[in-house]
Amino acid sequence: MQKAFFPEGKEKILVVEDSPVDRALLVSKLNSWNYSVLSGQNGEEGMELFKAHAPKIVITDLTMPNLDGFSLIKSIRETELSYTYLIVLSGVDDKKSIVRALSSGADDYLTKPFHPEELRIRLLGAQRLMNLESQDMLIFALAKLAEYRSNETGQHLERVQHYTLALAQELAGHGFSRLTSAVIEMLFSLSSLHDIGKVAIPDNILHKPGRLTSEEFEVMKQHTVIGGNLLEQLYKKSGSVRLKMAKHIVLYHHERFDGTGYPYGLKGEEIPLEARIVALADMFDALSTERCYKPAFAREKCREIIEQEKGNCLDPALVEAFLRQEKEFWEIRKRFPN
Repeated sequence: MQKAFFPEGKEKILVVEDSPVDRALLVSKLNSWNYSVLSGQNGEEGMELFKAHAPKIVITDLTMPNLDGFSLIKSIRETELSYTYLIVLSGVDDKKSIVRALSSGADDYLTKPFHPEELRIRLLGAQRLMNLESQDMLIFALAKLAEYRSNETGQHLERVQHYTLALAQELAGHGFSRLTSAVIEMLFSLSSLHDIGKVAIPDNILHKPGRLTSEEFEVMKQHTVIGGNLLEQLYKKSGSVRLKMAKHIVLYHHERFDGTGYPYGLKGEEIPLEARIVALADMFDALSTERCYKPAFAREKCREIIEQEKGNCLDPALVEAFLRQEKEFWEIRKRFPN
């Protein structure tokens, strides 16, 4: 098994191929594309390399001695600590083998002889997915830092993410065509940022056990503007759709459907849909969990309050979606306890 040194900043790729000629050709091509490559001549050697170096992308043949490609894919899925993009590159092109490889956990399938540019395009797609995963991990870590400063400890962010997901998926099935699978995936990830602006709120206000004074509440309300302005600056520099959605969530999740919320008093559909969804998810979590200023409310009380806020604080369509998904909300509540 080869020893490998990987220059900083280069993406690591593992090639597992029993044909010396095909392996050398593939390694040469990947090196020319500026990847850091390590290679194994069978599945067993490939698995040892995977455990030692944790590459984010693996290209494997299927028919190999000492652990075939199907078994290698399954073993990687069972042991990976973060997601690995698995590409099958094989001379076997029958439908049964393709289905079996994809069912075992492969992400992509190319047949030999491969066209170099096609493989390169597939690799660029893999890297985009890996970059999104890294961004999501960073987003969640930043959100956790903000949460650690507040009294909303435990698994508040995890619950809000999953309440948001349940609502968005329910709405997608009831005419909200904008909520595609890609949008819902972004919304799930970015909902964790909703209170990131609280990092700038003074401790004596953020940690106050009782009700805030009117002056203190005015300071607390600034967390939406602080977080929103930060994300606006980042959005202007990058033009990222994800950052635009994040800004909407952070800035507008305390707006009310009747126009009496903050910071800008937006009304109805003036409030971005993503912010309306996170607003309900966040409210349910506040109602159903213990906070420094209140006990956890019972299921009936939570439902009663949310129904009372239909058309006031909350979008009526979202309240109806919540009522259809109420059982799932409580399952999530149980799954992520404080």
